Amino acid sequence: MDNLSEALEKLKLASTDSATDSVESCLDCLLKALANNNTEASVKIQEMGILPLLPTLLNPQSSCTPKVANIIAEVAKNEFMRSTCVEAGLIPPLIQLLNSTDQEVLLQTGRALGNICYDSHSLQAQLINMGVIPTLVKLLGIHSHNTALTEMCLIAFGNLAELESSKEQFASTNIAEELVRLFQKQTEHEKKEMIFEVLAPLAENDLIKLQLVEAGLVECLLDVVAQTVDGEREEDIAQLKTASDLMVLLLLGDESMQKLFEGGKGSVFQRVLSWIPSHNHQLQLAGALAIANFARNDGNCIHMVDTGIVQKLLELLDRHVEEGNVTVQHAALSALRNLAIPVVNKSKMLSAGVADVVLKFLQSEMPPVQFKLLGTLRMLIDTQAEAADQLGTNGKLVERLVEWCEAKDHAGVMGESNRLLSALIRHSKSKEVVRSVIQGGGVKHLVTMATSEHMIMQNEALVALGLIAALDLVAAEKDFVGANLVSVLHKLLSDERSAPEIKYNSMILICAVMGSEPLHKEIQSLAFIDVVSKLRAHENKTVSHQASLTEQRLTAQS
Repeated sequence: MDNLSEALEKLKLASTDSATDSVESCLDCLLKALANNNTEASVKIQEMGILPLLPTLLNPQSSCTPKVANIIAEVAKNEFMRSTCVEAGLIPPLIQLLNSTDQEVLLQTGRALGNICYDSHSLQAQLINMGVIPTLVKLLGIHSHNTALTEMCLIAFGNLAELESSKEQFASTNIAEELVRLFQKQTEHEKKEMIFEVLAPLAENDLIKLQLVEAGLVECLLDVVAQTVDGEREEDIAQLKTASDLMVLLLLGDESMQKLFEGGKGSVFQRVLSWIPSHNHQLQLAGALAIANFARNDGNCIHMVDTGIVQKLLELLDRHVEEGNVTVQHAALSALRNLAIPVVNKSKMLSAGVADVVLKFLQSEMPPVQFKLLGTLRMLIDTQAEAADQLGTNGKLVERLVEWCEAKDHAGVMGESNRLLSALIRHSKSKEVVRSVIQGGGVKHLVTMATSEHMIMQNEALVALGLIAALDLVAAEKDFVGANLVSVLHKLLSDERSAPEIKYNSMILICAVMGSEPLHKEIQSLAFIDVVSKLRAHENKTVSHQASLTEQRLTAQS
């Protein structure tokens, strides 16, 4: 340590007269001390005020520069030294050195900047603002044969790509081409993994997704899948998962997805289809998720249903009723739900037996599967009266829906159960379905749904309740009273924030339940006529007209 103190003193003196030989021997001593005991040597360097001297030594022309940058990189391994490095003004001269042609200077500079900014989003953002991303991308292109420099660039990209502010800068460079070119040259698992770690955060950006697709990344990923699908080594399984996951991520961008779909004739689309019947769960999952992503517009959905994809998904689900892989069940149901959105697909999918297969998962205790199951059935029965009638009179389904309407720990499942319950009534308009829901104890949940914070759910509930009142008021009367329906309607009509549709359907429902003596008494006791008469002046003509009609009914029956 005495040698270190002596070297530090010499360095102080030498740095002022730029005597290269004496500076170099001092730097060698520092590097040796840091290698022996990094923390202790770093403290000494800090105490003796050496760091503020280093910017002047970071001279692109000096032979000492790689050693100075190496010292900074070593010192900055210590968290307590990083702010001191920033305060000493080391970042600007280091960034300048990234324009050097000397590979050793570039390597040590990259290490120094990486260590100073490690785990600091604010410092990384500072680097981005100072333009390091285009510089590093350029370096990767020039020095792709230099393994150490390539790894340094990849580590830097991995850290910077986590910041949202970096994505725009990355998108303005040819990063996609450089990474794909680098990936194509790799044979080692570790190197591929490093590139994957950069690709995943970058591929979250839609513009970069498209650039990666155009640069040929998808073909690389398909090759990785083909090479690793039958592999049993841990690294094969890891690569298969990473490649197939990344493939699905690329399909989340609308443009990149449509480019790969190619009207349903694309070779990539066909390859992904072949994953669904695979025996590998990871590929089944990726295949189903890919179909769900391709099924994001009506044209794609119609084409896929017409070319038999539904059958493949149903066969996959059938294999997982017993095997019970939850992620595959969830993905296949997601795909079916999306495919069921276009009106022309619904009857075709119902004829293919989709509802029957989906109902096999009714006993699932997994909320993600329950959520997708409910969404798929709701999409299928939209405008399909016969299917709504069949499902609405299925006692086991209605019983399960009522049970899930109380799943307070899973808001999504609870919301979807309520919406499906309402949809069964609205699309069937059937007295049998209404009876089934009343007997199953679903009425109180629909009344609660009318108080939802989501207007669409409020409206769906009110229309379903209106149909219940119109089709079987006698059977529903007790449940309406028990659920305080009249009080809920009074609140909805009195609340200025209620949308016009909500006010309109609330008044329709008031008129529909007036035929019940106990409900009529409640309506009178809450002075509904005052609330309704105010609505005659409502700016929405449909609401004001319905208010006049409702007021007449209330007056006539008072």
